[in-house]
Amino acid sequence: MAAPGLPVRVILVEPAGAGNVGAIARVMKNFAVPALVLVRPRCDWLGAAARQMAVHAPEILTQAQVVPDLPTALSDCRRAVATLGRTPPGAPLKSVLPWLLQDAQPVALVFGPEDRGLTWAELQLSQRQVTLPTNPDYCSLNLAQAVGICLYEIYQYRHSTPAPEVTPADPPVPLQHLESYLADLEDLLLNVGFLYPHTCERRMAKIRHLLHRAAPSGAELALLRGIIRQIRWAIQR
Repeated sequence: MAAPGLPVRVILVEPAGAGNVGAIARVMKNFAVPALVLVRPRCDWLGAAARQMAVHAPEILTQAQVVPDLPTALSDCRRAVATLGRTPPGAPLKSVLPWLLQDAQPVALVFGPEDRGLTWAELQLSQRQVTLPTNPDYCSLNLAQAVGICLYEIYQYRHSTPAPEVTPADPPVPLQHLESYLADLEDLLLNVGFLYPHTCERRMAKIRHLLHRAAPSGAELALLRGIIRQIRWAIQR
């Protein structure tokens, strides 16, 4: 899913408005972010309405990747920020940009459907959640406006902050590798009775948040996987 330009991937979950998708393509070109991923789109993102709003950015629409779920959309991304427009609010976007853009690794901005936003389960797949501050008397932002504000802030940050001289030698693992490990861990913890089906989702969310904060490298995740393998071996004996 790699694309030239800023290593930022815009992910739209179930977008319903073709005009919104077209407007997002246009603002992505404004700020040099070419990678668009659509999760189960509910509109014709290649139709006339989308192309009319995209203006000079039709290639972003035609090159957009369509995927069946959010974990697939996040594949190969090292960090992900989800937008949150409800109580409790997320962090200000500016406060997470140093973390999000600390190196040249692929990162993601995730936006929910126009009518409901992201679900609790979808929010768990990102390490950070942000909320754009707005007038409390009318706080709802149009999807394309929200994307535009986020990309503007990223563009300003990247062009006002010197690039790091040294890229970390051991970057965090891609998010899909972390989710694969978490699935194995959940299965093990259910088998040994540490987790119960009716409380599993919430308890695993706490473990997921811990690992998101830790941002394990490939070697560290291999160590954690080795622990699971050894425990399973001991159980079988």
